[in-house]
Amino acid sequence: MSEQSVKTALITGIGGQDGYYLTELLLGKGYRVVGTSRRATDSLRFGPDQIEVPVVKFDLTDHKQTFALLEQHHPDEIYNLAARSSSAQLFDDPIATAQVNGLAVVGLLEAMRQVCPQSRLCHASSSEIFAKTSASPQDENTPFHPQNAYGAAKLFAQNMVEAYRHRYGLFAGSAILFNHESPRRGLDYVTRKVTLAAANIAAGREQKLRLGNLDSRRDWGFAGDYVRAMWLMQQQPAPGDFVVATGTTHSVRDLCELAFARLNLHYQDHVVVTDSLARQAQTVQLCGNAAKAETILSWRPQIKFAELIAMMVDADRATLEMTSSLP
Repeated sequence: MSEQSVKTALITGIGGQDGYYLTELLLGKGYRVVGTSRRATDSLRFGPDQIEVPVVKFDLTDHKQTFALLEQHHPDEIYNLAARSSSAQLFDDPIATAQVNGLAVVGLLEAMRQVCPQSRLCHASSSEIFAKTSASPQDENTPFHPQNAYGAAKLFAQNMVEAYRHRYGLFAGSAILFNHESPRRGLDYVTRKVTLAAANIAAGREQKLRLGNLDSRRDWGFAGDYVRAMWLMQQQPAPGDFVVATGTTHSVRDLCELAFARLNLHYQDHVVVTDSLARQAQTVQLCGNAAKAETILSWRPQIKFAELIAMMVDADRATLEMTSSLP
C-alpha cells in the first residue's frame, strides 16, 4: 500500500475493550491509527507484532482539544468509542454522563463539520436507548425509551449524529451496540465477574461467587465481531444507523453453567444468589434484530456465545497461571 493510499483512523477511547479489537482490525487492513485516552500515555502496543500506536491524552468534553486534534490529523475515519460506559455508572453521576456521552459528541460533530467534513464518523451508541421500550426484538425503527442517564445521553448523541448527517451532509452514523464481551471486558461487568471467579475458584483462590438474578437475560456477542460491523459501516456509499446484535439471548444462569463447566465445575456448588445484588428487572427483553446490518453490511456475528465464554474463561485461567508462576 502506497503512502498516499494509507487511511488514517482516529479512535477515541482506544484503551477500552472495543478500542483494542478495532485497532487490531484496522492495523491488519493497513491503516494508520491514532488513539485518544483520558489517561496519560504516549502509545499502546497491539497485536502479536506489538505494533506501536500513538495515543493522545484527551478530554472529549474540551471542545478546543477536539478541534485541535482533528486539525492535526484530518482523519479519514473517526470512531467515537469514548464514554462513561461502566455498568456501575448508569446513573451515578448524570451530569458527567450527559457531558461525556452526550454533549461531547456534539463538539466532535461540530469540529468535524468545520475542520474535516470529508471524514467519516461511526459513533458507538447502545442498546440502553431501548431500555423501557415495549417491543422486542429491537431494530432501528423501534421507539427509543431510555431509563437511565447513560441511555439518555447515548440517545441524545445518536439524535445529534442523525441531525448533522441530514443538515450538513456529514458521513456520520451510529452503531447501536448490544452487549458485547471479550477477555478484555472490565471486571465490573457480569461476564468477567463470572469467568474470573470461575478461574479463581478452580485455582483454589476463592470459594463462592455472589450474584443477583440468575434468570436475567442478555443479548451477548463478541466485541471483535461488533467492531467489524463498525468498520463495515464506514465503507458504505451512504451513512446510516445500524443495530449490532446476535438476535439471541442467554441468561446469567447459562453464563455460569458454561463458565464453570469449562473448568469441570458445577456452578450450583459455588454461585450464591444475593437479592441485594439484583438489578431492576426489565419489563421487555433486550434482544437486537440486526437484519439491516446483515442485508446492507453483509455482517453476521462469527463467535457463538459458548465460544465466547470459553475464550474468556481460558484467558482468565491463563492470566492466573502466569501470575502465580511469577517469582
